[in-house]
Amino acid sequence: MSLTWRESIFKRCKENLRARTLQEIISKELREAQLNKLEAESAVDYAKSVVTYNEQRIARLQKRLAEHTPEGDSA
Repeated sequence: MSLTWRESIFKRCKENLRARTLQEIISKELREAQLNKLEAESAVDYAKSVVTYNEQRIARLQKRLAEHTPEGDSA
């Protein structure tokens, strides 16, 4: 037996309004914490890549600066 559209909506509303069990609350919070951790790990990966990029850039620019001569300015 399939539910009518109205019965389906009523059932969904009833489900959304019922009190959650402690296990459901903890499970939901655990999923949120895991997602937040994944997002934070992605942010760390990005920040590390920015640091590495700038370290390489600094090294390259310092090397160029050390090679710089006044004669090279006219070239």
